[in-house]
Amino acid sequence: MDRRTRKQLKGDKFAQEVGQTFEFVTTHRTEILRYGGAALAAILIAGGIYFYHRHAVSVREEALAQALRIDDAKVSPTPQPPNVTFATDQEKEAAWTRAFSDLAKNYRGTQEGAIGGIYLGGHLAEQGKMDQAEKVLKDVADSAPKEYAALAKMSLAQIYAAQGKIQDARSLIQQVIEHPTAMVSKEEAQIQLAEILAPTDPATARKILDPLRTSRTAVSRAAITAYGNLPQN
Repeated sequence: MDRRTRKQLKGDKFAQEVGQTFEFVTTHRTEILRYGGAALAAILIAGGIYFYHRHAVSVREEALAQALRIDDAKVSPTPQPPNVTFATDQEKEAAWTRAFSDLAKNYRGTQEGAIGGIYLGGHLAEQGKMDQAEKVLKDVADSAPKEYAALAKMSLAQIYAAQGKIQDARSLIQQVIEHPTAMVSKEEAQIQLAEILAPTDPATARKILDPLRTSRTAVSRAAITAYGNLPQN
C-alpha cells in the first residue's frame, strides 16, 4: 500500500469507524467467546448498523456543507480562493438549484434534507414560483423531523397568505402554536399569525398580540412592532 492510499484511508471517516468496530470486538473478546457465535453475530450487526448510521450522517452533513458553500459563493470572472467562485449568476443559480434540490430529494425525512427543502422552497417563493414552493415546503412539513417541519409550516403559511388562502395559513400556524418546538416557540407562531390576520381581521390580530406585549423581552419587542403595524381603524 503506497503512502497516498494510506493517507486517504486514514482520512476516510468511514474507514476509521470500521476500525472502531474491530476495536470494539477485540476488547469484548471474552464476552464473545463466552456466549458464542450468536452473540458475535448480534454484536457485529449492532455495531455495523451503528457505524453505518454514523457514516450516513457524515455524508448528509457534507452534502449540506457543500450546498451552503455554493450559497455563499462569489460571482467573479476570476477565482477567489478559498471561496467557491462562479463566472456568472446563471452558473451559480444552476449549481445552487441542483445542490439544494438533490439535498431535499436524496435526504428526505432527515435534518439535512429538511434544511435543503426549506432553502429551496424559500428561493422558489422569492422567484414567484408559488406552486413549486408550496409543493416543496408541504413535503418538508409532512416528512421532516418536527423542529424542521414546524419551520416549513411557518414558511408555507406565508405562501398561503400571499395567495389569499388565509384559513389554510391560519390552520398551519395553529398546529405550531399547539405543538411548539425549540426552533419555533408558541409566541413566535402567534405573532406570525397576527401579522397574517392583520389585513383582514385586525381585531383578532390585536387580541393575539395584546398579552404578548408584556411577555419576555424579545417576544415583547416583536409583538409591539407587529402591533404598531396593525391598521388603525
